Amino acid sequence: MRDFATIILAAGKGTRMKSDLHKVLHPIAGRAMLDHLLASVDQLGPRHTIVVAGHGSEQIAAQVGSRARIVLQEPQLGTGHAVQQAHAELSGFTGDVLVLYGDVPFVTPATMQQMLNRLREADNPPAVVLAFRAADPGAYGRVISEDGRTIAKMVEFKDATAAERQVNLCNSGMMAARAEDLFALLSRIGNDNAAGEYYLPDIVMTALGDGRVSALVETGEAEVQGINSRAELAAAERQWQEFRREEAMRDGVSLKAPETVFFSWDTQLGRDVTIEPNVVFGPGVSVADKATIRAFSHLEGARVGERCSVGPYARLRPGAVLEEGAKVGNFVEIKNAVLGKGAKASHLTYLGDATIGAEANIGAGTITCNYDGYFKHQTVVGPRAFIGSNSALIAPVTIGADAIVAAGSAVSRDVAEGELRMVRAEQLMKPGWADRFHDTMKKKKAGQTK
Repeated sequence: MRDFATIILAAGKGTRMKSDLHKVLHPIAGRAMLDHLLASVDQLGPRHTIVVAGHGSEQIAAQVGSRARIVLQEPQLGTGHAVQQAHAELSGFTGDVLVLYGDVPFVTPATMQQMLNRLREADNPPAVVLAFRAADPGAYGRVISEDGRTIAKMVEFKDATAAERQVNLCNSGMMAARAEDLFALLSRIGNDNAAGEYYLPDIVMTALGDGRVSALVETGEAEVQGINSRAELAAAERQWQEFRREEAMRDGVSLKAPETVFFSWDTQLGRDVTIEPNVVFGPGVSVADKATIRAFSHLEGARVGERCSVGPYARLRPGAVLEEGAKVGNFVEIKNAVLGKGAKASHLTYLGDATIGAEANIGAGTITCNYDGYFKHQTVVGPRAFIGSNSALIAPVTIGADAIVAAGSAVSRDVAEGELRMVRAEQLMKPGWADRFHDTMKKKKAGQTK
């Protein structure tokens, strides 16, 4: 297998997005569209990855870090001119080059590999174009092919004949070429067009003028959809989510209302997991076998163990860990806390910066008071401890194994193993006081209404 380099074009201003954030950094499933593409490229192991940027280049550089080199295209004079900006970075490179677009994030590694494989076939094409059949070809450039493998002609819509406009095989703009062919052909294309720009697809017709026939690889339209507006971004999110839901169900996950469940790009789900309606997964969530995520729950940065139950209306924030058989019920929030094997927090509870032992029971309305205004502190609840309803555990504090905290307690000191801790103010009783109060207030109210 020959070495290959990837050039990702991301110099457009993205004006239709109407955003201060660069277009290719807008997220799909919690991940920037450029990161989706880079992850796919990385699966094939390129020798070089170059991102051609213009407006907002500092945002792109901060996002990609060391994963790619950034080159600038200033001014922006077309896609051919954009690719030329990477020439210096690839000086001396003799492998193949894959040209992709940062706002077309769903091209798969398999399709990229197919393009590179076609480039290396015996007929030695100077370029391989990624083509697709559009349901509505509209103003796409057309690819004319007589055999489905080679390109007889590529033509822009405005220059196409009536017959050519009936062809639904379209040019995605992405292609593969040998480095020496790519840059030699680019040096020969002109900008004699309405926009005065240098277009990458022109290398195909330039090579054809030399008697060298380029090739095509065909893929589905959904794989090459570009994203240029908020509406198209939403459509891409919908497309990604639909694919991920189908994948989850194929892998043994039960989705009660698939269209209402939203996954992140890295959500991991085990077998026989059940997910009820209106559940949202943020980044960094794993759910083990036979767990149940009930309706209207939100999970992010959390690990859910086997046979756990979460929700309904639960929130798991980053650092939440539920060990096997643990239960989190309705209106419970957990952050940076471990709920041990078989432990329960069934109602109306906040557990932050805490370790809850196996089989412990956290009563309704319990909170860990983990923040003093300056620092976070830890709460430790031992195995089989029972925390009564409406208790406040004021960290740092440790509740021993098998201990009981009585309902309504505010615990600020450690509780020993097996101990009962009750922290309540003495109850004050005034017989007849309520009756006298009501009589007084009723007379006062009656006087106001006269």
